Amino acid sequence: MKIVGLMSGTSYDGVDVAAAEFTRDGETLRLCPLGHRGLDYPDDLRAEIGALLPPGATTIEAVCRLDNRLGEVFAEAAAIGVELAGGRVDAVVSPGQTVFHWVEAGRARGTLQLGAPARVAARVGVPVLHDLRSADVAAGGQGAPLVPAFDALLLDPSTALDPGGIAPRAALNLGGIAPRAALNLGGIANLTVVAPGAPVLGYDVGPANALLDAAARRFLDRPCDLDGAGAAAGRVHPGLLGLLLAEPYYAAPPPKSTGKELFHGGYLDERLAALGEPVAADDVFATLTELTARTVAAECDRFGVTEVVAAGGGVRNPTLCARLAALGQGRWRLRTTDELGVPAQAKEAYAFALLGWLSWHGLPGAIPSVTGASRAAVLGSWTPAGPAYAAVPAVPPRRLVVTP
Repeated sequence: MKIVGLMSGTSYDGVDVAAAEFTRDGETLRLCPLGHRGLDYPDDLRAEIGALLPPGATTIEAVCRLDNRLGEVFAEAAAIGVELAGGRVDAVVSPGQTVFHWVEAGRARGTLQLGAPARVAARVGVPVLHDLRSADVAAGGQGAPLVPAFDALLLDPSTALDPGGIAPRAALNLGGIAPRAALNLGGIANLTVVAPGAPVLGYDVGPANALLDAAARRFLDRPCDLDGAGAAAGRVHPGLLGLLLAEPYYAAPPPKSTGKELFHGGYLDERLAALGEPVAADDVFATLTELTARTVAAECDRFGVTEVVAAGGGVRNPTLCARLAALGQGRWRLRTTDELGVPAQAKEAYAFALLGWLSWHGLPGAIPSVTGASRAAVLGSWTPAGPAYAAVPAVPPRRLVVTP
């Protein structure tokens, strides 16, 4: 099968596109990367998304307009993916842009992604898988993260995708096992920890680029601290770092997930106001970079991992990566997924292509030990696109007969 995976994360800066060919060989699933590309959101679309996200208020009209506009962007991205695949694919996975992830008292109650999948299907003419998180939420899970299914198969072939139950924190340190971790540095930092014979563990650690991007918009009127230049020029402010590290989310046990509902620009503004003294912009960047590095390193140390394989936009931030490497020195090695054949900037798009392959074959893509669900769910809903989706020839009926 050839599948195009799309991904737009919590940084809402654009869409990553990846085309993959999957071939099954017994228990081995072979992924051949066919190419990837990034499609930036225009400035006005980023502003439109940002205005709708918490803590802002919105209207149903604004949601409808954004849903369909995003659908057009994802349709264009899917068409690019088809080109990368040589002009023909079997399916597209378009998870959409998350605009709200409803979590109360540590439990996910619902989740909303926009992106008009029917527009994507109409553009490329193949079935589109969308709304990937809801089935896991309905089963009592967090609905996130979903990439650990990809991480587990890539880093530890002995790991079953459906171990059941919730992994206790100590499970991965029993019997002298040396766990490995996969780290995604997007708007949120997600960690997956795998070890032979142990349940997979994965969860959202905290912000990676979310607060840094908010600071860049506030202080620089730019979408990000490019190449970590501001952080490199600044100094960590101990008082501000202390306020940020006091966030209760970090102490909560997994399964857990978070997003812009918590870590948004208003959150940063509140901490700066509570500090009661001005902080230079570069010092804010340095402090937020230290926050990400420390929270990620603390979780890696908690499980005694020997290796951290990183991906996502944050790997392009040399200041952040250098700090992570320094914190792990002598305990764990930091590398990127590029060394494993998976482009770091497109890893999540390839991961969603894999989830599409699993759903196509009726196989679960969510791991209960990661999300806390009561069962392993087959993910997503399919939007068909004509005969390509039909199991039988799509000959329309001429009459309807009702029988008792």
